[in-house]
Formats: sequence, structure tokens, C-alpha cells
Amino acid sequence: MRLFRALAEVPADLGRTAVTVGKFDGVHGGHRAVIERLRSEAARRDLLAVVVTFDRNPLSVIRPESCPDALVSNEQKLRLLERTGLDATLMLTFDRAMSEMPAAEFVESVLVGALRARVVLAGADFRFGSRGAGDVAMLQELGRANDFEVVVLDDVAPQGERRVSSTWIRELLGEGRVREAADLLGSLPAIRSVVVHGEQRGRTLGYPTANLSPDLEGYVPADGVYAAWLSVDGERYPAAVSIGNNPTFEGVPEKQVEAHVLDENLDLYDHTVEIAFVDYIRGMRKFPGVDELVAQMRADEQRIRSVLGVPPRPGDEAPAA
Repeated sequence: MRLFRALAEVPADLGRTAVTVGKFDGVHGGHRAVIERLRSEAARRDLLAVVVTFDRNPLSVIRPESCPDALVSNEQKLRLLERTGLDATLMLTFDRAMSEMPAAEFVESVLVGALRARVVLAGADFRFGSRGAGDVAMLQELGRANDFEVVVLDDVAPQGERRVSSTWIRELLGEGRVREAADLLGSLPAIRSVVVHGEQRGRTLGYPTANLSPDLEGYVPADGVYAAWLSVDGERYPAAVSIGNNPTFEGVPEKQVEAHVLDENLDLYDHTVEIAFVDYIRGMRKFPGVDELVAQMRADEQRIRSVLGVPPRPGDEAPAA
């Protein structure tokens, strides 16, 4: 996939394109269905399939008080888009000037001038341009004037339920329902960050953990314990992940993310790791003492091994079904 981060980076000889425009936060199942349709329309007409997206949610500029947290960082989004088989992505900087660009100018400069669009895919509720003045009817009118076709898309909803959306996925993650979120995303919800030094309490309990810097990419699920995969340097490992402030101990920062890699003793300090969440195991709670906490951690580990398909440690009984 070719990547352009500004209109000036789009080469004049790029070729004719089929285009769709959106935030693509999470590149979820709805987005993937749109991209699949885009690629189909492009192949049928011998065009390049191109996504136009933005480096931030437009609400962060227009109404920052209403802007939700992003599901993925820009780099995560680009990696997910690349996996869909797109020919190119144009990621525009959404600043004040972009927010004030008239709808007709957006079409003329981006879709027609830079991308030479011949087909534009848009949802029925698509809005564009300053103050959202542009709608599908205007897009169709501009298409007739600029020789491109507008294909209006239906909503994507699983089994007749509510529309697949980033808002719905954020709700699920906020409740710890990572398995259901993964169904809508089409991939496991994931975060990325650098491993930093912590208090090393886990090591004294027999469960050394990698502590993630709070400056991370992705949407952190609700507090609790999760079965997950930890990836680093091209390798993937099963892991038990804790999110929260561990109320059994005092002075632990809120929303700390710690990962215990099963059956491995890895030096992960200063490495960037990705944690992909598979399933919610339990909520975060305070235990009477360390012994009770360790017993629960052992039970958590057995369940996590079962979820991830990892054999139990020698001497441990397989968890009950």
C-alpha cells in the first residue's frame, strides 16, 4: 500500500482511482466491508482503490469537548488499512484550515485534483466540507460536473443488529467485552507501548510483569484481568494482562497495564510491545492478603491457558470446563 500524508505527496501519474473517505477509527468490520466493496468497484473499472482519512478525529478540532478517545493510533490504523489490500491511503492533516474548507473545494482539490477519482463510495449519511455542508446529494451533483460516479452504501450491521461503529466498540471495550469487540473489529483489540520499570511486586509473587508506559497507542479496556497475546520483535507469546490500580497494594497508579508472559523469562525493558486482548477473565478487586492474591493469580493463569490453548504447567491440573 502506498501512503501519502499530504496532497503534495500524491504523484501526478498516480492513475485514476476509486475513493472512499472516512475516519476509519479501528478499521472495524463495517470499514472492512466498505473497503472490500471499494476494491471490487476499482477492479471492475481498472482503477486504484484509495482511502482518504485524517490524522485525527475532526471533532478534536471542531468540538474537542465531544471528541471520543481513538480506538487506534495513526500507525495502528495504517497497518490495519495495509492488510485490507488497498492500493493507497491518503492521510490528511485535519487542522483548522481543513475544517473550514468548503465542500466543493474539498471535492475539487482532493477527489478530483489530487486523486482523479472516477468512483466515490459514500454512506447515505456522509457529510463533508466546512460545517458539514456537503451531503450525498451535493456529492452526486459535483460528480456529474466532474465526471465521477457516486456509489451510495448501505449500513453494515451484523445479523440485523445495530450498525457497526467505533462508538459501539468503545462501549464494549469500556465494559471489558473484548471478545465481542473483536467480532466487530474483525481483529483483536490491541494496544502498544514501551515497557518501563515498575515496582517489581509481580516478581516477588512469582509472576514477573512487563509494565507498559501510560503513553500508549490504542484503546485500553476496562479494569480487570485478561487473556492476551503479547508480541515483540516479531514473536508472539501468551500472556496474562492486568489493567487497573491493583487495590491489594497501596500507591499503584490508576489504569496501569501489566503483562505476565507465560512460560518465558524475557527482558522486555525499553522494548515496544503490542498486547492483543482475547478474553476477559475477571474484574479487579482487593484481596485480604498476598496469599489470597497469589492463589487467585494461579487460578487466573489456569483459565488463561485454557482460553489461549496453552498447556498447563507441570503439576497443575487443567481447569474445569
